[in-house]
Amino acid sequence: MEDLWSPLGLAALVASGVVAGFVNTLAGGGSLLTLPALMLLGLPPDVANGTNRVGVLLQSLGAVRTFDRAARLDRGPLPWIVAPTLFGSAVGAALASSLPPEILEPVLLGTLVLMGIVLTLRPGSLAPLETTTPVHPRANPAAMGWLVVAGLYGGFIQAGIGFILLAVLGGGLRYDLVRANAIKVLVVGALTVVALGIFIAHDLVRWGPGLVLGASTLAGAVLGARYALRRGAEALRWIVLAAVFVTALVVALR
Repeated sequence: MEDLWSPLGLAALVASGVVAGFVNTLAGGGSLLTLPALMLLGLPPDVANGTNRVGVLLQSLGAVRTFDRAARLDRGPLPWIVAPTLFGSAVGAALASSLPPEILEPVLLGTLVLMGIVLTLRPGSLAPLETTTPVHPRANPAAMGWLVVAGLYGGFIQAGIGFILLAVLGGGLRYDLVRANAIKVLVVGALTVVALGIFIAHDLVRWGPGLVLGASTLAGAVLGARYALRRGAEALRWIVLAAVFVTALVVALR
């Protein structure tokens, strides 16, 4: 087990953070890199789960600022999207303080495989064109229900939450991938505030590695947001597809 503050340990944590921040902004699954990195460096699973949220929060703030400055963040329906996820996140984080995270891993794997199949066979169902008019959450109660589920999962374990949110925002509310990513990172940041507070209350956050991870994920998130804005939704569709299958493979092997 590597010493966290050794040069190799710091390099591994920073590298995993930069990559995780980048892929989390474009798709999701970055916590499947950072959680094992934290555990390999000596943190127990529950503490790694809590500490990881520091990085998730900082990367979300950086990505949201980049998307908002480019006028790609749809602010109007945000309260209707954020509120259900916050409720779910509080419940999920409370469960995570006493239950093993392996409980939801089969759910994650099934969700990722299903999403990959749908994205391959019907790419427009999860990633509409930029000209598509989004649906307000009030007009799709089922999507609001899935936002609660997404928040529950995000509060519980975090890894892969981006894929679930993209499925709801793209498939249910018809946002293209660029705008869906902008809303996704804001929602992830909001639910992470709730979850992080609960983990702090249970003394499951280590601020030293958390802030190192946060600085590196912030850098990766800004790079990811700029890439999304430059390349557009069509290029992102294939990145999401690749990330879905790679993440599903990693979870299956674990």
